[in-house]
Amino acid sequence: MPGVLIWSLVFLVSLIFLVKSSDWFIDAAEDIGLSFGIPSFIIGLTIVALGTSIPELAGSLVAVKKGSSEIVVSNVVGSNITNVFLVLGVVFLVSSRRVLNLKFNLGDVLLLSFSAGIITYGCFNDQVFSFNEALICVLGIFAYIGMQLRNYFNTKEDDATDKPPFKFKSVLILMVSIVLIALSAEYNIESIIKLSEILGIGKEIISLSAVALGTSLPELFVSLSAAKKGSIEVAFGNLVGSNILNVFAVMGIPGLIGRLAIPDVILGHGLFLMLIATAALVLVLIFRKFQKWQGIVLLMFYGYFFYVLISHNLTAVSG
Repeated sequence: MPGVLIWSLVFLVSLIFLVKSSDWFIDAAEDIGLSFGIPSFIIGLTIVALGTSIPELAGSLVAVKKGSSEIVVSNVVGSNITNVFLVLGVVFLVSSRRVLNLKFNLGDVLLLSFSAGIITYGCFNDQVFSFNEALICVLGIFAYIGMQLRNYFNTKEDDATDKPPFKFKSVLILMVSIVLIALSAEYNIESIIKLSEILGIGKEIISLSAVALGTSLPELFVSLSAAKKGSIEVAFGNLVGSNILNVFAVMGIPGLIGRLAIPDVILGHGLFLMLIATAALVLVLIFRKFQKWQGIVLLMFYGYFFYVLISHNLTAVSG
């Protein structure tokens, strides 16, 4: 089937470009921010933290424009599940340490729990994520940033650094990366729609599995590197922030543009597994301890997640 091969190649290439161009955007924006004397913490909080959700956000905006809004919630739920069950599971297995040097932060626990709660309520309320629910998510972005700023100023350290020289190259890279993000997101969503039609696989299934895995691979590599260096706090912090902002930004911003449809697989199993993943993160935040067997359990949940997706698609096809 040449059509399948062509659109599979388009999907793979566009996903790679989407992730890489997002990295270029983050690096260029960070360089520009530093050259203007913006504190590195503020840059990390805004550009870098929000930047981890750029691939999902770009794809979701295009999906709404193309009338395939069910891809949006699938992107968010699939990414959050993959971040915990796969990424955190692998980190637990490879890390030599078993204790996180983290101060208990009630704000992180509350926002993480609230983000899971608002998406669950929005999906089950009327099976459509509405404007009002999306607006709450966007306000959640400001709440998250405000909480991080408060923590920063309460424990502020000298962040003074010499301003690097302004580079026009960074501006050029920023502009090019924005164009590449837009184009790659367009082709990525189009390939999902075409593959769904050719193979008879739901668009939400592709988004929950292949897209979620592809956009989580950079976080997996970064987290693995941090874990091997003994900096598991960095890996864990990235996952917590990513899961919070995935809901607030990737559901919130597209939801202001149009109502987001909720696929059956999300209502049946997706949200349930995402809530388990959220609970796992909350427990680690509270107790700050883990064992290798917990990593195995998380990976088993990830295997079950794929089993659910395959079973759902076979049922849909036979039905």
